[in-house]
Amino acid sequence: MGDTESFPTGRDHPDDDLQALAEGATAPPPPKPPDCPDCGLRQDRRPTLYEGHWVLLEPGIAVPAHHLPPRRRWVIGVDGIAINTWDAEPVPGALSRVAHHLVCPFPTVAPLWPWPRGMEMREENNRRSSWLFDLPGPETCPMQDEV
Repeated sequence: MGDTESFPTGRDHPDDDLQALAEGATAPPPPKPPDCPDCGLRQDRRPTLYEGHWVLLEPGIAVPAHHLPPRRRWVIGVDGIAINTWDAEPVPGALSRVAHHLVCPFPTVAPLWPWPRGMEMREENNRRSSWLFDLPGPETCPMQDEV
């Protein structure tokens, strides 16, 4: 049998914070809204196996796992926890979730990632995030007597 008790988990594990950062598990925890701090888009926030760390995943998007490189594949467990499958070879037909930091139009956590589908997702997120900031100002709104 393996000696699993010699590997502490959670906050006692000194590598958790660094590993969470490397994997993009840097989302603001509840009760803060699950919005990307860089682009402002609402995401699907999930807890991770790293105690106290949350990851933002693209909402409603799952891609074939083999389209994502190792260490970029996130799956949701039955308990709702997001798990990065690391180097595990996906089974045929498996789907993975995409971490938002990989397709954020304004990433500060990770550099831009040259994945063709990811580029499309980043462009779509850029378009969506521009809606958040391109609101009409008072000078473009009609006055009450003009209506």
